[in-house]
Amino acid sequence: LPVLQRLKQSAEIRYIGITTSHGRRHAELERIMANEDLDFVQLTYNITHRQVEQRLLPLALEKGLAVMANRPYDGGPLIQRLKQQHRVPAWAATECGCQTWGDFLLKFVVSHPAITCAIPATTQVAHMHENMQAGHGPMPDAKQRQRMIRHIESL
Repeated sequence: LPVLQRLKQSAEIRYIGITTSHGRRHAELERIMANEDLDFVQLTYNITHRQVEQRLLPLALEKGLAVMANRPYDGGPLIQRLKQQHRVPAWAATECGCQTWGDFLLKFVVSHPAITCAIPATTQVAHMHENMQAGHGPMPDAKQRQRMIRHIESL
């Protein structure tokens, strides 16, 4: 980080960020976020892995850090299971404009006040188009986000 800070001061790089995935090293990430001059962090966040809501996302908001959420579909198994076994609830379509599970899961992630963007990580153009639909229509508010959590937990 000291080398990166020098490069940033000399305008050789613009931003400094750190990343973790799969929910690992949260304590270390929190320590670095609290004590270092960062511009962004990347971390795992999705509707079934919300541990970062407790400390990391509030800290990012407090420090003004951009947050990139990786694994919004938990690497794929989450959305695949939902698509195969369940329908998107009607209330999600009317309240949040969620037509697909991609909408539902991505809107949940990007509607968190600390999240700047999500990284769905697809290799299929059709999935990219589906992911882009999450940018349309209303975003869920805090109450709707809780309803989304309860719905997924009930399945």
